[in-house]
Amino acid sequence: MESFHSILCAEFKTWNLGIYVAVLQIALSKDELVSQIQQLQAHVTQLKNIIARDRAEGKAKERRKQQRPFDFTKYNTRHVALKIAYLGWDYHGFAVQEDTDKTIEAALFDALIKTRLIESRATSCYHRCGRTDKGVSALGQVISIDLRTNLLEGVGVKVRENGTAHLRPGDKVTEIRYVHILNKVLPPELRVLAWTPVDPEFSARFSCLQRMYKYMFPRGDADIQLMNEAAGKLIGEHDYRNLCKMDVGNGVVNYIRRIISTQVKPLDSRLDGYQMCELTVVGQAFLWHQIRCIVAVLLLIGQGKERVEIIDELLDVERNPRKPQYTMASEIPLILYDCDYEGLNWHYETDCHEETIKHLQTLWTEQTVKSTMLKRMLDYLEKVKITESQPDGTVREQPWQQYKTVQHQCSSLVPGNKPRTYKPLLEREVCESLEDRINHYVKRRKIEIKTLPAEMGTEESEDS
Repeated sequence: MESFHSILCAEFKTWNLGIYVAVLQIALSKDELVSQIQQLQAHVTQLKNIIARDRAEGKAKERRKQQRPFDFTKYNTRHVALKIAYLGWDYHGFAVQEDTDKTIEAALFDALIKTRLIESRATSCYHRCGRTDKGVSALGQVISIDLRTNLLEGVGVKVRENGTAHLRPGDKVTEIRYVHILNKVLPPELRVLAWTPVDPEFSARFSCLQRMYKYMFPRGDADIQLMNEAAGKLIGEHDYRNLCKMDVGNGVVNYIRRIISTQVKPLDSRLDGYQMCELTVVGQAFLWHQIRCIVAVLLLIGQGKERVEIIDELLDVERNPRKPQYTMASEIPLILYDCDYEGLNWHYETDCHEETIKHLQTLWTEQTVKSTMLKRMLDYLEKVKITESQPDGTVREQPWQQYKTVQHQCSSLVPGNKPRTYKPLLEREVCESLEDRINHYVKRRKIEIKTLPAEMGTEESEDS
């Protein structure tokens, strides 16, 4: 006898989709219907990612079965720090996720296991400095990890219990070329830049003194001096709940952070809307989407839509305890630029360094050629002569750039429809208060306030 599940599946396949949607339209409101469709689409995407990941894991397991077994007991391990650069534009973030293998961390551990530098993640004593989110890149990301070593002693060397490293034939003085062997198997968007041995107590996350983020953007119609003045107001210790995305569901209930320095400056000498600029923010720890929210507000100030003093208002959580609704800036221009530690002496392997420069030059050439091609197209369009009828019946002809100036460059970094009439931030609808969100999750028993540690939320979820 057929199972109920198989009968139901067979019946479902015969349904007419139009009838099914019609039934939903009758049963649900428009907003509820849109929400249902979005949930179904997200679920389908999640299932596709899980299937793709399972297939990839199956192939990886098959490859591992075909590889000769490796005896890790013949090697000690060494606690090291690795400096990593990556282009995160096409990745779903740094940290490993259950529903996709398209993360920087997944690619990194795949290479570490493939090169037999670690036996498993669980036994590698691994920490990361920053947990960058989807689309965010890095130049100075740092991880700390125990890697296989040729050495018997030295900084960071851990003698394996019941190991036989001292009996192993071969070189026990020259260290493994970590950068060289990892970059040979890593994807093109990811490179190890340098390494250094560290004490066993060193943690890439907890030993970090400060982190630097940069956000690149075209000037467009923004006033850079105003943006720099406004950014200066962020320096110091403040409650940034109105300049981030609150992550109460993961236990983050303290939104006080300290920003050490900020700067907004041009990167080249051109004086038009295509001039590239950057925001630099240095801090000890950041909140989820904090940098992207800051950029969104600074751009509004630079475009003259908000006053510089709006920063003071948003930092005053007693007067403004609920965040105004606004769209944060794109993740593509954001980069974790540097992570600062005390006493680290990075080892750059000369030949590997040259290869990395050549590799990045190749990527730069491809992107810059595309950018130049687009600029040539824009130059052409701005010189095209257009005709306009005059009140006296005559026709006037003039180049487009004299007819109208279009400076949409930096506005394009904040997605969404732009209303014809701008509504100031303090007059907009507001989000739930922090207290309401805490109560919501306490009632659902997702968090317990009494058990939350003081440092909760200091790991970046995307500094962001």
